[in-house]
Amino acid sequence: FSTKKLIEISNQLIESAGLTYSDIDLFVPHQANLRIIKTAMKHLDMPPEKVLININRFGNMSSACIPVALSMAETEGRLKPGDLVLTVAFGAGLTYGGAIIRWGSDD
Repeated sequence: FSTKKLIEISNQLIESAGLTYSDIDLFVPHQANLRIIKTAMKHLDMPPEKVLININRFGNMSSACIPVALSMAETEGRLKPGDLVLTVAFGAGLTYGGAIIRWGSDD
């Protein structure tokens, strides 16, 4: 379920925004486990340099994993104003969701 939904929601978000995966500057998936993330990367053709993985440092932080990952990406200089960030998460009760975020402002 989780891997399938991660890929499905990512594709829906990209399509509905009229974007391609090459337009995405950073992919921040839910950090449930490395296998799910790597499978999604392969199916979405996302290169490692465009994917934030921190499960090896923090484990699965549930609903906090994406906000923590975004903060980490900004602190490490992986995000700059105007970047497009694809986020997708899933959780208990078969819930899932995602967003494409334009980071910061250009002013």
